[in-house]
Amino acid sequence: MKKNYLLLSVVIFAALLLSACQSTVSPSSSIATATPVPTDVTYTDPVTYCAAVGTIDAPDARYTGEAVPDSVLTDYLKAAGLQNSTEPLDTLRAGTSWRCMNNQVYACNVGANLPCQSKANTATTPTQAMNDYCTANADAAFIPASVTGHETIYSWKCQGTTAVTDQQIDKADDAGFLASIWYALQ
Repeated sequence: MKKNYLLLSVVIFAALLLSACQSTVSPSSSIATATPVPTDVTYTDPVTYCAAVGTIDAPDARYTGEAVPDSVLTDYLKAAGLQNSTEPLDTLRAGTSWRCMNNQVYACNVGANLPCQSKANTATTPTQAMNDYCTANADAAFIPASVTGHETIYSWKCQGTTAVTDQQIDKADDAGFLASIWYALQ
């Protein structure tokens, strides 16, 4: 079932990508164009695939290999400094995602509520939920992630009954994901 869902997601993503590529751009546009990767070429190795496609948020139909290969898992463990982990690879595989950025493989594991599939939230305007928290907890030194969301690049606190950013705790990488939870693989 999961494999079918992943395949359906890849097909939908590829269709959306192809339809976006068919839009026209005027000759005077300043949009840079990349050399297209032929859609009839497929890859089974994430390193070769990323070298070819450059930057993509998730593997598309051109990647036909194992969803999360052992090589991605072992390289992730090394990059994250967890090479001595005793967690079975199959358990790790269930929470690991990989993508391509700047022609390189990057991996993330959901671990303790890490939002691997979400883009970083760089907003400095508090949400209603944050302000409601501060109304109920005036001058709180921090607002928990269950209220702010795990995607925010800021820690938040209450200044009186108003939510404000406290300090920047992360940044968005070149593809817009939280930089601190995605690891470049070798």
